[in-house]
Amino acid sequence: MLAKDIMTTDVVTITPEASVEEIAKLLLARGISGVPVVDAEGALVGLVSEGDLIRREGDAGHHRSWWLDLFAGAEEQARDYIKVHGRRAEEVMTREVVTVTEETPVGEIARLLEKRRIKRVPVVRDGRIVGIVSRANLLHGLATHKDRLGITPSPDERTIREEVLALVKREGWITHGSLNVMVADGVVELWGWVDSEAERKALRIAVEEIAGVRAVNDHLGSLPPSMRGI
Repeated sequence: MLAKDIMTTDVVTITPEASVEEIAKLLLARGISGVPVVDAEGALVGLVSEGDLIRREGDAGHHRSWWLDLFAGAEEQARDYIKVHGRRAEEVMTREVVTVTEETPVGEIARLLEKRRIKRVPVVRDGRIVGIVSRANLLHGLATHKDRLGITPSPDERTIREEVLALVKREGWITHGSLNVMVADGVVELWGWVDSEAERKALRIAVEEIAGVRAVNDHLGSLPPSMRGI
């Protein structure tokens, strides 16, 4: 299996000018822990994670030991100050973003996440983001395909997945977070959040009508009332 077989394709992005407050609200509303930053041409330029925001708040009143300052140059100290006190994405984002391509094997992605101690990795094509693979995506793939992670999905399975994702994007039913879809032997596994039971039922019915779908397994969670309307 490759990145394109498990990645989330409905990727939320922000611009470098987005404020820290806007980013925090977006992460909460979408139920995600990180968001890519893209420029006016759509090129990936950075990533802001909840860790960046948490560290920012935690370090705001913290002063580094004097002996560490002896080894840190003026430029490094300036960057640290911007990271802690910055108000926009371009000031607090991580710029050295680890990325993969659509053809990267999932085993390689798993090792990369473990080695770099990161929770997600953007999938890029020609410098532009086309998806994200998170630890959750890997778990979904493992739960769905079990012993088939090393097997390339059939063209029919990939076609069904693409049709389901296109359907969701067209209908706009999923309003919080992103839907993830796995397909194995004609069985569609749905992962994500729904606002209501009507949304869940409509999604199941629509997916069942797609040619080649034999069954639909629903792993969709119900959005907590406290998050509705955010």
